[in-house]
Amino acid sequence: MNFISFLKTIQHIKKVELGGLDAQFKLAPAMRLKYNTEKIAASNPRKAAVLALFYPNKYQETCFLLTQRASYKGTHSAQISFPGGKIEKNDLNLQETALRETFEEVGIQKEQIQVIREITDVYIPPSNFLATPFLAYSNTTPTFKINHEVDHTIEIKIADLLDDNNISSINISTSYAKNINVPCFKLNDYVVWGATAMILNEIKELLK
Repeated sequence: MNFISFLKTIQHIKKVELGGLDAQFKLAPAMRLKYNTEKIAASNPRKAAVLALFYPNKYQETCFLLTQRASYKGTHSAQISFPGGKIEKNDLNLQETALRETFEEVGIQKEQIQVIREITDVYIPPSNFLATPFLAYSNTTPTFKINHEVDHTIEIKIADLLDDNNISSINISTSYAKNINVPCFKLNDYVVWGATAMILNEIKELLK
């Protein structure tokens, strides 16, 4: 999809009904399906926000940004994710959290970003976060300046997200689960699973 075509769809994206949990759960690990609304509330999760940022590449193809987290001794070490993080006391709201974290992690000023809408919250059991995703766009190709939390940025074309052939499954082991099969996207030779894949599937259905 070229970027001009993407811009023309924004008003539709703002109004169309979200796929919600039905869309997310198509790419959810089995362990995530055990958590209903009541169980999540009882866990008193910490609030967080992430940003799905769309922008044109040098060929004017619409892309979005993912990052590979830096390696560290923690739950989400080296995983693929959107820019984002937990809310801080100076954030006015979760949208401000998403914009602040995007600036801190990859160096994009919030003045360069137009927020389209909020989509469905995603609960992340291993770290007990309830993350609110925001869709946004930049009219130009960003210049990224990553911080210590990010190993590198990943540019994904919307066309690749929309291609059903890029949905798969993989057997993985993590710090909190061993030898589990999870649904995933395979994008640019990266395996994207968990909360990020759940968000991406809702975005995919929204764009379709």
